[in-house]
Order: sequence, then structure tokens, then C-alpha cells
Amino acid sequence: MATQSDLPVAVGRQPKSRFLTVGSFLLPLLLWAGVSYVPGLWQPLIKVSSPGGVAFYQEGMLVEKDQFEMQVRSARERGEAVPIGSPANPVYLPAPHEVAKALYTSFTTPPVRRSEMWFHQSIWHSITIIFWGFLYSCLLGVPLGILCGAYKPVSQLAEPFIEFARYFPAPAFGALAVAILGIHDAPKVAIIFIGTFFQMVLVVANTTRRLDPRYVEAALTLGANRLRLLWQVVVPGILPDLYKDLRILLGWAWTYLIVAELIGTSSGITWFITQQARYKNFDMVFAALIILGLIGLLSDLLLERMGRRLFPWQGGRLGDS
Repeated sequence: MATQSDLPVAVGRQPKSRFLTVGSFLLPLLLWAGVSYVPGLWQPLIKVSSPGGVAFYQEGMLVEKDQFEMQVRSARERGEAVPIGSPANPVYLPAPHEVAKALYTSFTTPPVRRSEMWFHQSIWHSITIIFWGFLYSCLLGVPLGILCGAYKPVSQLAEPFIEFARYFPAPAFGALAVAILGIHDAPKVAIIFIGTFFQMVLVVANTTRRLDPRYVEAALTLGANRLRLLWQVVVPGILPDLYKDLRILLGWAWTYLIVAELIGTSSGITWFITQQARYKNFDMVFAALIILGLIGLLSDLLLERMGRRLFPWQGGRLGDS
């Protein structure tokens, strides 16, 4: 039960925490808006609105300020119409309103070719790649990690090689994965698996070793054999921390998505990003990146809520990450 002195602290923390959470998103957005809209804050280029007497200028063209000023002086000396322009940012940094517009049009604009996917279909395809790669990694990595943490002989047999193999960059296996598994989704799933499996085994093993030894001693005193000790003491005892570990490792899986989808046939949201970047539609690129961030953030928040329901006695700890 909270004492009278604890209540002001508990009540005061929640609004402050929410304010800081909003601020963590608001500050980058304000900085982005500042360099996009505040005159003279950055804007290193000039966007040509009228080419004047400069033959190689075109409307909407971005040029360096020094070069633009030189052409203005040159046109005046020749007695021709001077070019007109306004300060602008490079093409790789679109303004927030341009990205917002691209975010809307990406969902409403049909693909150019019939064989291509809609944007939402590309997103769903990428989610399935993450799901299967991470699922296979969990099915093998979690049991092996628990065994390594619970039994020293298993640790001595498996962990030295895993420590060695975890330094292999997952994309280096791309050509081999295509040669073995084909050019479609299987090698992409394999890259997600390779990128998370070795780390998962070590993380889960370390979490298993941190189990309070008093639980193990009590079970052994009551006559538990090794199998019952593992299933009735070790596994239940590490579940909350294991759940938190898997949330973090899922984030690692997302970092391998772009590389994985470049292997074999282009697909998913990576195909969308590379296509838009090729034609310098960076507003679309930013829109796709924002969607990826939102999917990752919302899925993590959902998993956190589920964790609080599954392990209510660990609610504070599960939210620490």
C-alpha cells in the first residue's frame, strides 16, 4: 500500500513521463520543420522559379546559391532577364508536408505495372518475411539458449562456435542462400534467421544463468530431477525476462529486413524504397521509412501490453526497455 509521502511522487511522474514521451517525437519533428520552413535556417540551394536568360536553367531546378548568384550577375551584365528563385533544401530532404502527402498517395496510387504490388501489399509481404525468419530463429534459438544456460556441458559444446559464428555478417550469406534456397522468399527468411539466431542463443543463455539460484536449490531439496527442474523451475522462472529479450531481438530482425529483401527477387517494402530512391522520389522514401518505424513501434507497444497481462507481477520491469 502506498504511503502518504509516496502518492505525490506517483501522481507527479505520470504527466511528466507522458510529456517526455511526446517530446522525444516532437523535437526531431520541430527540427525537421525548422530546416524546411524557417527562411535562412539552412536552405543551401536555390529552387529556380523562372530561368530568365540562363539557357540551361529549368523551372523547379535546384542549384547552388553561389552558382545562382553568379548567373544573376552574368545575366545583368548581358542585359538579359535575371533568373528568379527561392531558398530550398536538397532533394534528399523533403519538407514534412511533402512526406505527409506522399504517405497518403502511396496507399491510394495503384502500381504502374500489373505485376507489381500495392504499397500495403508490399508492407504485408515484408511482415511475413520478418514473421517466418524470427519464428524459425525462436524455435531453435530459445531451447538451445535455455539448455546452454542450464547445463554447463551443453554450453561448453555449443557456445564457443556460436560466439565465433555470431560475428559473421548475415548479408555475406546472401549468395549462398540464393544458391541453396532459390531466388524467392526462402533466402530472405534465411537472412533474418541468421541475423538473429546466434545472438538469441547467447542472450537467452545469459538470461537463464541469471535465474535466482534459490529456486533451483529449493527444487533440488524437494527431489526434483533434471527434467522437472528444467520445465517446472527454470523455464517458468525466466519467462518474464525471456519475453523482454525476444522483444529486443525482434527489433534486430527488422534491421536485417532491407538487406534480406535485396537478395534474390526484389520484393516487399525494400523494392518500393529502392524504386522510389532510383527516381529521386525521396518524399516516398521517407514515407516508407515512417511506416516501418510505426509498424515496429506499434508492434513493440502491443507486445509490452501483452507482457503486462501475461506477467502482471513484472509489469514495471517489462516496461523498462
